[in-house]
Amino acid sequence: MRWSLWIRQSHRWVSIAFTLTVAVIFAMLGMGLEPAEWVYFLPLFPLALLALTGLYLFALPYTAARRGRGKA
Repeated sequence: MRWSLWIRQSHRWVSIAFTLTVAVIFAMLGMGLEPAEWVYFLPLFPLALLALTGLYLFALPYTAARRGRGKA
């Protein structure tokens, strides 16, 4: 499997995990439950992964065009 395909798939799965984590936190707040403070830090790790893989995917077409594999 090529690296770009692997990174694209992991970006998708991490985005699902991030969305579910944030949705669970909001659901807990909506039900009146006050989660522990460390729960608010849970979405930060997937968010950092999303930022890194998203920047890679953003730059991918520009670097491919520079190497002559595609059009900009």
